[in-house]
Amino acid sequence: MPKSFGPEDVQVLEKVREHDGYFKVDKYTFKHRKHDGRWSVPLTREVFERGHAVCVVLFDPDLDKLVFVEQFRPGAFAALSSPWFDEKEQSPWLIECVAGIIDDGETPESVAKREALEEANCEVLELLPALHYLVSPGGTSESMYIFVGRTDASNAGGIHGLEHEGEDLRVLSVSTDTAFDWLDKGRFSNSMTLIAMQWFKLNHASVLQHWS
Repeated sequence: MPKSFGPEDVQVLEKVREHDGYFKVDKYTFKHRKHDGRWSVPLTREVFERGHAVCVVLFDPDLDKLVFVEQFRPGAFAALSSPWFDEKEQSPWLIECVAGIIDDGETPESVAKREALEEANCEVLELLPALHYLVSPGGTSESMYIFVGRTDASNAGGIHGLEHEGEDLRVLSVSTDTAFDWLDKGRFSNSMTLIAMQWFKLNHASVLQHWS
């Protein structure tokens, strides 16, 4: 088995807060243990400190339906200026699972329930933990908790979100078959929803059985 490394195999020589706005950027100078046992030369990297977040696959097992939100994403808009996207085929309005950042004093579970109400006007009746992963560890410390949240999708719809945060979210309630078709055809274009929906598709039968 390869040697496993831990935090003790990293030496932080300097950490400086480079930007302290809505998001934060820290500049680290560090050395880390190499696979041959030696230490690396000092390296400098910026790390995007976005916080940690929660994603909820809102699911109604009685109707076998899923609830999503559609909203404008500035990062997606900025990406369209690159030559790798066709502006005629791509949109900065993305269809996503409900999600939000974990604030001080909150738990991932409490954020899942809060965001479901704020973004989709859906009450989470029960939560199933799915997975916890690093979003983009080459440049950010952010991690994502994914849950499946049992909800009643019979009246899901409309426009929701917190006005003082500039949120404008259209709620979509679709059959599981439709959501899986969107997944297969690439209609979900953000990694959070892709990962969550791939997990849900693989575990759809067991989730239904759990809540039967």
